[in-house]
Amino acid sequence: MGAGRSLVPADWPGEYARVEITTDRISQIVRDFEPDALLHAVGTASVGASVKEPLDDLKASALTWANVLEGVRRADRRPIMILPSSAAVYGNPPSLPVNEDSPIQPISPYGFHKAITELLAREYAECYDLDLTVCRFFSVFGSAQRRLLVWELYNQLVGPESTVWIDGTGSESRDFLHIDDVVSALLGLIEQRLQNRKPFGEFSILNVGRGEETDVSNLAKHLRDLVAPEKEIRCRGNVRKNDPLHWRADVSRLKAILPAWRPRTLSEGLSDCVAAWQQGERLSQHGA
Repeated sequence: MGAGRSLVPADWPGEYARVEITTDRISQIVRDFEPDALLHAVGTASVGASVKEPLDDLKASALTWANVLEGVRRADRRPIMILPSSAAVYGNPPSLPVNEDSPIQPISPYGFHKAITELLAREYAECYDLDLTVCRFFSVFGSAQRRLLVWELYNQLVGPESTVWIDGTGSESRDFLHIDDVVSALLGLIEQRLQNRKPFGEFSILNVGRGEETDVSNLAKHLRDLVAPEKEIRCRGNVRKNDPLHWRADVSRLKAILPAWRPRTLSEGLSDCVAAWQQGERLSQHGA
């Protein structure tokens, strides 16, 4: 698509370009903007979709990132580059918490393609002196995320049915982190890296999670207590071979870099989401 400005909010203080992610386009933008930092927030975000269409997932994940890396290299600039990756690269870790040095053992096309993007990042850091940080996100949630587990459970809780169904066994566990805590960690990492830059490229990998494990049944109960305490929670017992069973991040490396970073509790994060969604429903009902 061509350059455009139709999506820019009225109060946006900076510049905005909407372009196809090609090497030439990225090079020109990086030369024009001369950014201090570049966050690559393009790609896929669905294990299920990657299983159905693995080639599409590869193109959207690995190839767009390759174009960005090559575009920055050709621009002859060295912004701090952040690659949002995923705990999906770990697959089913043999032990928890899982740290950044644990084996890469993905079990879905999504996880394999995230691992490819990480390898590309390392290539450009080591071969072309780019500054690259890979952030392996665990289970991120927030009020704008109208999909995935937290939103799906909330939708059932505010719906007419008396029973809330979990598709799996309920014993599956994840390391849930609110999006605001993700953002504060990313900003902290960028600031820290800008203050301590080395003359040549750097490459690092960091887990980004709360460092706590919560099973899906307990997550559903948290939400139920906030939204509809009278409803029953039941599990269908389905097991998907491409979804890991248990996750908990070792975040000691992240906290060593950002000792002041303190993510909110799961209850606080869920409460923020529920409040935002309920406020949106009230505004919708009143025609706002």
